[in-house]
Amino acid sequence: MECMTAAAARKVLLAAPRGYCAGVDRAVIAVEKALEQYGAPVYVRHEIVHNKYVVKTLEKKGAIFVEETEEVPEGNIVIFSAHGVAPVVHEEAARGKLATIDATCPLVTKVHKEAVRFANEDYDILLIGHEGHEEVIGTSGEAPDHITLVDGPGDVENVSVRDESKVVWLSQTTLSVDETMETVDALKGRFPQLISPPSDDICYATQNRQTAVKQMGAEADLVIVVGSKNSSNSVRLVEVALGAGARDAHLVDFADEIDEAWLEGVTTVGVTSGASVPEILVEGVLEWLAERGYGDVETITAAQESITFSLPKELRRDLRAEAAAALSSEGDGSGKSQAERSVRDSEG
Repeated sequence: MECMTAAAARKVLLAAPRGYCAGVDRAVIAVEKALEQYGAPVYVRHEIVHNKYVVKTLEKKGAIFVEETEEVPEGNIVIFSAHGVAPVVHEEAARGKLATIDATCPLVTKVHKEAVRFANEDYDILLIGHEGHEEVIGTSGEAPDHITLVDGPGDVENVSVRDESKVVWLSQTTLSVDETMETVDALKGRFPQLISPPSDDICYATQNRQTAVKQMGAEADLVIVVGSKNSSNSVRLVEVALGAGARDAHLVDFADEIDEAWLEGVTTVGVTSGASVPEILVEGVLEWLAERGYGDVETITAAQESITFSLPKELRRDLRAEAAAALSSEGDGSGKSQAERSVRDSEG
């Protein structure tokens, strides 16, 4: 009887929102559209987003991922990842006579523009982020003489500035909100006149996913975060879950990476996924759990997301040309309808 009761009490708390954010969706679609329009191969500098499954899927369709721009043969197309690149990378592409499609997330582009603006005003910019992360490298490249990386609260004591009255902080978009504010507080302790960016740098999707995990963390014995180890926002979700009171939390790419030993003594499992994770991977985890008695799923909703970003301008321009060509060649109502759909797709 006790075993039946325990089994009946088993449940899953499913975080919402989870998975793809607007910037990731835009970047992945950009690669797919480029492959459809230009044919394989299409080169992508670095992983388009930090997710093993997405990268492998796009490779099967004909995308070739490279580490450096110089690896792309002259005259080919190269797509820049959602994490953004420094101006020097655009210069490298021009020297290599490459056609470029910039799939940088617009929220990352916003941080780049802030860096340029404050550098032009001769501020010292304290960039809160993780050393070596592609987004940090790209943002730092916008104003290398003005930017100092601050890698967490423990790094604050190492910071020096030229003029304490002209200091601003910016941040990587995928950080833990709580840890970032802890770093900001420590920086303000050293530099009381430190100013903040005009709008929040940590993206809406990162914040919403962390809020959902906080809401379920105290109730969950175990939290499973679906995401890759090189995904900053996914790693942060594990940390947030533990900080919110979850007894245990793990990051997995696929359901078969879950260790059944993690379920010992567990009645409530929290499930979420990072902003670069397709829903099919979450479904796989839910099926795995259901097979082991965790079939009761309750959704924990922290926010509703409706933000979308248009495709990179390079693709929109070419898609419109394609639509115009279809109009002129078809010359009838059905052709016009198809062309109009192409334009709408490119803008949505």
